[in-house]
Amino acid sequence: MDVSSFKPFLKCEAAGLAQLKKEWEPQAPKSGPNPLIFGNFIHSYFQSEKAHQKYITKDSKTRKEIFKYGKPEKGFKKDYATGGLADNMIKTLSGDEVFNSVYMPGDKEVIVTGKIGNHLWKGKIDSLSLDRGLFCDLKTVDKIHKKHWIEGQNYPTNFIVERGYVMQIALYQELIYQTFGKWLQPFIFAVSKQDPPDHDLFDFDTNNIREMMEENIETIKANQERVFNLIAGKEQPIRCERCAYCRKSKQITHSIHITDIELD
Repeated sequence: MDVSSFKPFLKCEAAGLAQLKKEWEPQAPKSGPNPLIFGNFIHSYFQSEKAHQKYITKDSKTRKEIFKYGKPEKGFKKDYATGGLADNMIKTLSGDEVFNSVYMPGDKEVIVTGKIGNHLWKGKIDSLSLDRGLFCDLKTVDKIHKKHWIEGQNYPTNFIVERGYVMQIALYQELIYQTFGKWLQPFIFAVSKQDPPDHDLFDFDTNNIREMMEENIETIKANQERVFNLIAGKEQPIRCERCAYCRKSKQITHSIHITDIELD
């Protein structure tokens, strides 16, 4: 199991299972670049030239997103071309001394594995520096300081908390320890899609944050058995009836009293 496959189950079991089985995938934004491909475009650039070239031509979906008419010989689309959004974000990071001294020296895309309870987990570390006792994750975001909201919480939070990156980092720290026998300090580098891009470095070095990380590991432990049973077909997923997947696949099974309409 990996954290990207696990997190959707915490929001909606039915959507998480459909996504894992590739029966459904979240719709990409109607305008702007595809977030996943765009993010991987930047990640692969800082991995190596070979990895970058391999990624941008790996399949028709990726080529169609990055190149005009989906053909490399036609050149990059606007967002990926020289002077475009991705290029500006790459230049922003490349021109930063801290990024070059902290992120770039590390080993890139390192696979780590281990167990949480009785279940196998794996992760891929963007930049791992065992000798310096740290690891880094690189995130692309619309705006670093944009307010984000979590369902059931009536106050805003930041993108790292809302997108479940605390769980990701906590899991990676544990898997690194199980793989290499070392506890490493985690960091997140973030670069925004603004013009010009913003960028910053974030740490997890307070007692409160460490407690948050421990709580997220406990969340994994509390929910993983259910998720693995859903994947194995031993249990049936619960639909949230609110998300895009549930709206798209919904079939009316009964009427609802007008006084029982649930409000978000």
